[in-house]
Amino acid sequence: MEAEYFGGVGRQRAALWADGPLAAGPWDKPRKLRLFRTPSPISHVLRRLGAASGLGEDEFAAVGLDRHRTNDGWISASS
Repeated sequence: MEAEYFGGVGRQRAALWADGPLAAGPWDKPRKLRLFRTPSPISHVLRRLGAASGLGEDEFAAVGLDRHRTNDGWISASS
């Protein structure tokens, strides 16, 4: 998974590997699912991994990936 945003503009890319081979993707545009909203590439992969979102949130937020906005934030939180 990769996300790059600045000032609210940016893009996401995601792919999923299972036991070595590529299982899904790579995607760089939102994926259309029947009868559901169009999830971002990252949310689509997280759904495939079993993440479930609540009302008013996406899978990205449901698993806590929205806690930090930069790599430095993640690094300082891990120490």
